[in-house]
Amino acid sequence: MTVQIKTIPRAERLIVALDVAGAEEAKTLVQDLGDSVSFYKVGLELFMADGVFGLIDWLARQEKSVFVDLKFFDIPETVRAAVRGLRNRSVTFTTVHGNQAMLEAAGEEKGDVKILAVTALTSLDQGDLDDLGFQCDIQELVLSRARRALEAGCDGVISSGLEALALKRELGARLLVVTPGVRPVQNRLTDDQKRTVDVAQAFANGADYIVVGRPIREALDPRAAAQAIQATIATLFSA
Repeated sequence: MTVQIKTIPRAERLIVALDVAGAEEAKTLVQDLGDSVSFYKVGLELFMADGVFGLIDWLARQEKSVFVDLKFFDIPETVRAAVRGLRNRSVTFTTVHGNQAMLEAAGEEKGDVKILAVTALTSLDQGDLDDLGFQCDIQELVLSRARRALEAGCDGVISSGLEALALKRELGARLLVVTPGVRPVQNRLTDDQKRTVDVAQAFANGADYIVVGRPIREALDPRAAAQAIQATIATLFSA
């Protein structure tokens, strides 16, 4: 079976994680990367810095797409209010890491923001899930959460590339699959990502977007690293 991947501008399939300490450092990285990257993720570390909403507005002025990755987990009304606060701010994606009621609240309030449900963090392996009390394998958990996300009105999921294939086989192009923990080659970094895939494998398995952080930020030449990933993507998609 051929996996179904949504039609997306090729250059946007790479999302670079701005996991840096402050807005000015983030701007410097964006300027260094130039036209090699058009989509950026703003996560929890950067969101704790001063001026983050100004940074989001600045990214929009640079014609960059923005993914706010805060993994909302709170009572449904608080999740609803948090999602409402991102509307009309040129934010493309945000994440929810909660139960069905939280996902539904986000889906009802999303407006122009696409909601991505977190399935299982790529920093967790089966042993970690066992410790957390999940009495099922990772793939079963990811599929269950993806089904429930669709029912709740979410637009997609955050999923390891290892589970993307099963998601696309069962759910097709009905949901977006955004895959973090991607390494340009087999993971040789000493980091906290356990369930990783490389760029080609992620897309072959059905990812619509990939999120790459350290392999670009920590490269000797970040722009060249991003361009190399874009070159790989160009071999996989015609447009």
